[in-house]
Amino acid sequence: MPGRRTIGVDMGGTKLLAGAVDTRFFVHRRAQRSVSGLDQSSVLDVVVDAVEEARESAGAEVEAVGFGIPALIDQRRGRAVISVHQPLAGVPFADIMAERLGLPVFVDNDANVAAIAEHRAGAARGCREAVIVTLGTGIGGGLVLRGEVYRGALGAAGELGHMVIDADGPPCHGNCPNRGCLEALASGTALAREALRIARDQPESGLGRALAGGRELAGPLVTELAYDGDPAALEAIELIGRSLGVGIANYVNIFNPEVVIVGGGLIAAGELLLAPAREEMARRALPPSRDEVRVLAARFGVEAGMIGAAALAFDGLAGRAAA
Repeated sequence: MPGRRTIGVDMGGTKLLAGAVDTRFFVHRRAQRSVSGLDQSSVLDVVVDAVEEARESAGAEVEAVGFGIPALIDQRRGRAVISVHQPLAGVPFADIMAERLGLPVFVDNDANVAAIAEHRAGAARGCREAVIVTLGTGIGGGLVLRGEVYRGALGAAGELGHMVIDADGPPCHGNCPNRGCLEALASGTALAREALRIARDQPESGLGRALAGGRELAGPLVTELAYDGDPAALEAIELIGRSLGVGIANYVNIFNPEVVIVGGGLIAAGELLLAPAREEMARRALPPSRDEVRVLAARFGVEAGMIGAAALAFDGLAGRAAA
């Protein structure tokens, strides 16, 4: 019934989005919070506060909460094993949230829940083989193999952002020990780094003037300037798109997917990002996979994780009822 509600929560490296969602994936209430630079206790407090805001204005009784968090999840225990961008390692997240919220709680990796949304009702609907990549502060990945979200032996599969594409590249972020990961070269953090470099090299450009004016060269501003035609901003986004295309070529060669879905905050750049990514993928991937795969923007955009987390909660309730 569309009147039923769960709350889906998508937590990234810097932002959290929560929403009350019905069975048709219509969002009835949204709550957004910053989770950048917080300690563990503060992060948990912010999560509870956002859920309660969405719950109070849900328009119907909320039955459960689903979470997508930027962590490797031990599905047997609902425990975050390691988190690159949030202080959640070792936290029994599902148990803590269930106790504090007084509701059934279901937890998965943030990109896995985005994959659920896009496979269930988005750009990967009807596909049995799909790769979902979310570009934000970091890069998350979700896999749909043989029509099911693939989680691996312990629930830790699909860390597609931590594929090394340049062994001598820049250090990766947070707790990742690697260098040259796709995340270090094609995330929102990477875009900000490249935009700063280009702005310094081209002080008369729109990016250069924004830097001189003290503005933060983050993804939204770079994307805005690129749509306005600033060559420096376009150069920065194309560079990120080409790095993304290297990663996508690897996914195409390994998984032979029908579709690669790109979501997260950076997908606001649309074809400015996807066109160079497709071009680079086509140069590097092997036939016949490269000739058949589609590279598309996520239908649910930045809300894919939130909606997928709500769907995870509905699925979890159904599983409990059937047990």
